[in-house]
Amino acid sequence: MGEASTALFTDRYELTMVDAALRDGTAGRRCVFELFTRRLSGARRFGVVAGTGRLLQLLREFRFGDDQLRYLRDGRVVDADTVRYLEDFRFTGSITGYREGELYFPGSPVLTVEGTFAEAVVLETIALSVMNYDSAVATAAARMSIAAGDRPLAEMGSRRTGEHSAVAAARAAFIAGFDATSNLEAGRVWGIPTMGTAAHAFTLLHDTEADAFRSQVAALGAATTLLVDTYDIRAGVEAAVRAAGTGLGGVRIDSGDLPSVAAAVRDQLDELGATGTRITVTSDLDEYAIATLAAAPVDAYGVGTSLVTGSGTATAGMVYKLVARQAGDGSWVSVAKASADKASRGGRKAAFRTLDAGTATQELIAVADGFETTPAGAAFPDARALQQPLIVAGEADPQYEGIAGVQTARAHHARVREELPVRALALSRADPAIPTVYVDVE
Repeated sequence: MGEASTALFTDRYELTMVDAALRDGTAGRRCVFELFTRRLSGARRFGVVAGTGRLLQLLREFRFGDDQLRYLRDGRVVDADTVRYLEDFRFTGSITGYREGELYFPGSPVLTVEGTFAEAVVLETIALSVMNYDSAVATAAARMSIAAGDRPLAEMGSRRTGEHSAVAAARAAFIAGFDATSNLEAGRVWGIPTMGTAAHAFTLLHDTEADAFRSQVAALGAATTLLVDTYDIRAGVEAAVRAAGTGLGGVRIDSGDLPSVAAAVRDQLDELGATGTRITVTSDLDEYAIATLAAAPVDAYGVGTSLVTGSGTATAGMVYKLVARQAGDGSWVSVAKASADKASRGGRKAAFRTLDAGTATQELIAVADGFETTPAGAAFPDARALQQPLIVAGEADPQYEGIAGVQTARAHHARVREELPVRALALSRADPAIPTVYVDVE
């Protein structure tokens, strides 16, 4: 089981806390942990939840097998009693949270984890690892999708991040509005459409650019996309049309001043009779560059580095905090961190989004101060409830996992993005598009 386990994708202090809590008898106390962000990273106007389906799958494999236990024992990370406890570890608690693809704002309880202290605290690192990265990429992807409008976007950043992150990034981008990925593993595992034809190396391999184009057309057909900027772009476009005919599917431009180059290529293609040939541009695009190309004769975009790095905001800044626990007498009490600039708000929470004529107006968070039951949605009949049960009594809801879960998340994101007010669509740094409002309930 060692190869499949995700149990050591964690920080040491989580297990040393379990070790100490088992010693003093508090490990079994029922607790409520919350995953949220205090502010939107990069001063963005909204965030996009992503990674939920991946996290549920990884939690299925959160087991301590022989290899993991041996490492903990030999390294004296925890004592023998804790090793025995971990031998049979299973998360038997519950997780509720925002649906994947949902929008979030400061204070949104993106995930609420309930269980004993021991079983809930050890999930902190893996939950934050997944949700912080995937949500950062999804938020960047959504901004790029908004800038692109109806023009399709392809993710092509695998070579700019780690191999596992590349697959996660492709998945998050697809949920938030991208249409395809260059990564075949993302296609295999998550069902994302894949794309790609040839790089500059293929042109450089051949004696002439024309030879390379003829070879590609022979292999992939005239509907392929030819990369025309290895040498001179104007000569490249002419050679591409000669190789494929006026039915050439597309050309790709990966360098130069893209607005002016795209306009010149469009004019040349039309002069050559290739009026239906599409123009795809790449070359270090981000949401701002895409926005500047809105008036250019561009048909599609390929985005790499900026996407897989969150377009300058590589993490969503989410944290995982204890917000309620049972006291020694069995009663529930809210708890909160009071550190300067890092305060949290205690209590169980239920989240709703208020709408006016279909447009979001506020993130409404109802807080039950230490009570065991979560505030009921019946108290807010005109708002949309945001939380769903993801894991109940240790069993994950399979509808959020796998290829079907990705498609569901993508569709959900497309729906909820329509709720954003117009000011949320701007790319400039600003306050969140809607305020977060807390309501104390009994």
